[in-house]
Amino acid sequence: MTEQNKNRQNSPAMQNSIEKEQKQQNTSQVHSPDPDVIDLRVICKKIWAKKLWYAIVVPIVAVISAIIICDVPRYYTSETTMAPEIDMPTSSGGTLSSIASSMGFDINQVQSTDAIQPTLYPDLMSDNGFVTSLFNIKIRTAEDSLNTTFYNYLRYHQKSSWLSKQGNKLKKLFVSKKDAESTSAKKAFDPYHLSKTDDNIVEAIRGSVTINIDKKTGVISISTQAQDPVVCQIIADSVRNRLQAFITNYRTSKCRRDVEYYQKLANDARAVYEKTRHQYATISDENMDLLLETEKSKVEDLENTMQLQYNNYTATMTQLDAARAKLRQYTPVFTTIEGAAVPLKPAGPKRMVTIIAMMFLAFIITTGFILRKDLSDLIAPEMETTETKNKEQGC
Repeated sequence: MTEQNKNRQNSPAMQNSIEKEQKQQNTSQVHSPDPDVIDLRVICKKIWAKKLWYAIVVPIVAVISAIIICDVPRYYTSETTMAPEIDMPTSSGGTLSSIASSMGFDINQVQSTDAIQPTLYPDLMSDNGFVTSLFNIKIRTAEDSLNTTFYNYLRYHQKSSWLSKQGNKLKKLFVSKKDAESTSAKKAFDPYHLSKTDDNIVEAIRGSVTINIDKKTGVISISTQAQDPVVCQIIADSVRNRLQAFITNYRTSKCRRDVEYYQKLANDARAVYEKTRHQYATISDENMDLLLETEKSKVEDLENTMQLQYNNYTATMTQLDAARAKLRQYTPVFTTIEGAAVPLKPAGPKRMVTIIAMMFLAFIITTGFILRKDLSDLIAPEMETTETKNKEQGC
């Protein structure tokens, strides 16, 4: 009986059925979709099936982007660089200073006695006093069609796009006329108490003027931005001159006070000496023929006083000359490395780059909308696994 059962099991019909079942299992394993694998062919077929969507969406976005970006006024940039004289301490080691400079750290600034280090010069644009000093800069446009101040140019002669105009109209609905009044109409202008209009102009200047300094070389670069190329160049030169004046006034403030002090002492000493000398000459003429000892002693005392006053006057003049020499020594010297040039081409906005970027963004968004179901099916299992892991960790 056992042999008959074995023969039945090893019959050809049974073997064929077993082989068919194995083949079906193998084919099912081979063609079973893996949820963790993305089939690019399927994605490309779905995208190609919806090619009409891209043919409609992408050109529409390109046209709208072109209309918007072409309405935005173009701007120009100009840059100038200068190198101020920096006092190098004699005690600083050359090797140590070079190593620290390569790491972006300046030892000379630590050893310097200046309260305002050169690295703080860019922070001047944060001060309303320095920014408002640029209001009265005289500017002119490229075609000499406009000659006015920088303040009036920013307030009344700026071009803007249609969208920004509509936004400004909406803002005016929520701003009272009292807040919008300019402080320039007031008797005393306070740069630290500005109206809303003047504060907006100050912020516009801060956004259009940039001051940077290279910590390793100490080179100061000034970059300006404006809608007119000539205005851009004029503002760059003016900011450089204002910065030079600020640095000079700061570095020589103590020396100038010393010069003024010794000048006053010298003037007072000279006045006293001249008065005594005049008295001495008068008394000497009056008592020329007298032989009284009392009169002679008066003349001698007056002569001695005059000599002391003259010595005091010469001493103060010596101190004044020394203070003037110190003032010349501490007056910084500026070297203009690169002057501000009138730009020939606008710096922005980059119209073609903007249009291409918006077309690419429209393509990405359209693709995401077409494949939203596949993306949700791909993300859902991962979210379920993370939730189960969090539950297991919580337990």
